[in-house]
Amino acid sequence: GQRDEEEEHHSLETFTFYLSEPLSKERVEAFSDGVYAIVATLLILDICEDNVPEPREVEEKFHGSLLEALSEYGPNYLAYFGSFVTIGLLWFVHHSLFLYVTKATRLMGLLNILSLAFIGGLPLAYQLTSEFAEKSHNEIEAIQVSCVTTFFASIFQFAIWTTALLHERETLHPFARYGGKEHAFMFAKLALYPCVSLGVFFLTCLLSEFSTAIFHLMQIVIPFAFLALRIFVRISLTVIKSVMSLSRRKVVVLEEEEACLSPTETLS
Repeated sequence: GQRDEEEEHHSLETFTFYLSEPLSKERVEAFSDGVYAIVATLLILDICEDNVPEPREVEEKFHGSLLEALSEYGPNYLAYFGSFVTIGLLWFVHHSLFLYVTKATRLMGLLNILSLAFIGGLPLAYQLTSEFAEKSHNEIEAIQVSCVTTFFASIFQFAIWTTALLHERETLHPFARYGGKEHAFMFAKLALYPCVSLGVFFLTCLLSEFSTAIFHLMQIVIPFAFLALRIFVRISLTVIKSVMSLSRRKVVVLEEEEACLSPTETLS
């Protein structure tokens, strides 16, 4: 009995120690969806609480015109839509990633929690870019905070994909393994947000006139960049396949020509 208890205790230690031990994929997805839903809800709550004009203000200041009163909060609404698009696309990338993951590991779960930690900071980034949209120095710093938050939220997603590739036979669906078409699509999706956020961060260091309006418009345009990336990857894979097929045809033609030649002609 004592020996069985020692073996059981040893097995529990090894199970909790190794980062490659399996983790419930369903629990990871459920927890992630809950965090994304709460973060998206916090954004709309901020809009409803702080960016809706009061009836008395509409009557006195804007002469009863609700649309004119709402236009005063235009930068705040633009910040909301840009932040919501960012959260939505990060969730979409997360969903696409775990669609191809067949088994999650503890390391992937840890990286996922780190990504969600920065996802939870996106409402803070929204408040900064909406509150400091009129002050030049603070405006640039607010954009930089948003870029850093988005970068780490997306780079940890990329790290999950890299970890899955290290043990792709156990963790990934065959369609998404290294070298396949879906692998190229996932690489493009996961690399887009880190590259864009880094690029915008360095632009803010070089351009002092970079505004929050431009930043949020870029956030809204990114879905079209996703579509353009998918088209670009499809075209690139088609071109690569055509080039490889042409090279193979040339090799086959040369082999056939050599086979048709006589031994003396071959030696010459």
